Amino acid sequence: MKKILVTGSLGQIGSELVMKLRDVYGASNVIATDIRETDSEVVTSGPFETLDVTDGQKLHDIAKRNEVDTIIHLAALLSATAEKNPLFAWNLNMGGLVNALEAARELNCKFFTPSSIGAFGPSTPKDNTPQDTIQRPTTMYGVNKVAGELLCDYYHQKFGVDTRGVRFPGLISYVAPPGGGTTDYAVEIYYEAIKKGTYTSYIAEGTYMDMMYMPDALQAIISLMEADPSKLVHRNAFNITAMSFEPEQIAASIRKHIPTFTMDYAVDPARQTIADSWPNSIDATAAMNEWGFKAEYDLDKMTTDMLAKLKKKLTAELVMN
Repeated sequence: MKKILVTGSLGQIGSELVMKLRDVYGASNVIATDIRETDSEVVTSGPFETLDVTDGQKLHDIAKRNEVDTIIHLAALLSATAEKNPLFAWNLNMGGLVNALEAARELNCKFFTPSSIGAFGPSTPKDNTPQDTIQRPTTMYGVNKVAGELLCDYYHQKFGVDTRGVRFPGLISYVAPPGGGTTDYAVEIYYEAIKKGTYTSYIAEGTYMDMMYMPDALQAIISLMEADPSKLVHRNAFNITAMSFEPEQIAASIRKHIPTFTMDYAVDPARQTIADSWPNSIDATAAMNEWGFKAEYDLDKMTTDMLAKLKKKLTAELVMN
């Protein structure tokens, strides 16, 4: 990767990935795009262009004009939001993906797009979910992700596009605020622990989901994109994970730092239904074997870092306001 175009650069992953890529590859070599422009560091620290990914011609033009060799396509509507507006989700998630793949095909670019544990469904084996298994998701987001996995395989097999991807678990970050995902409770809980000392979880007690701290997710993208293509058997939709926990476990981890922290429940049926359709834990052996995937953060290490970074962030916001 020498010159990289990123779509969805102001989203949960993009807002941090762009900054890391600029550190590694040079600010001028990472072209950030999003449907809106803000005054964020992503916009001010290097090249930025507004882009609606459903506009295939503009996407192609930006990639060509900047002579990129890699496209990282992150623009998408997340699980809970997509369920509220499924047709819009299909048009954005699938239309945007096809446009980005077409640009990669026409300009001979390497290509990355993330899939998700949302690609699995109720009939998927729940524990230690295999790399290759039945999927059959029951959400529009999940349907988009399965279709996207297959589409990336197709573009590799049919056109020789160097497509790569991972199935992300729930991602936890102190940088971008929660953005309409089912696993966002695991981000909100840290904010509320610091602000109020209490949290009401919309996910039920005992609901296990795979999670990952954002630094591990960012490193996974870079490691996969830098990996030797001859070693990649699967290429797209690699299972990756760092930890699996339920709400009480994250609360217990927080209490090691904030002993008075309390949590109760007001379960959201819509998001709980989505969570119940996903695996409890997934098997990441293929990613480990084919490109050396390894997560650095477990739950307690993540909690320590999240609380420290969030306290700093929230204090800075108070001073600014």
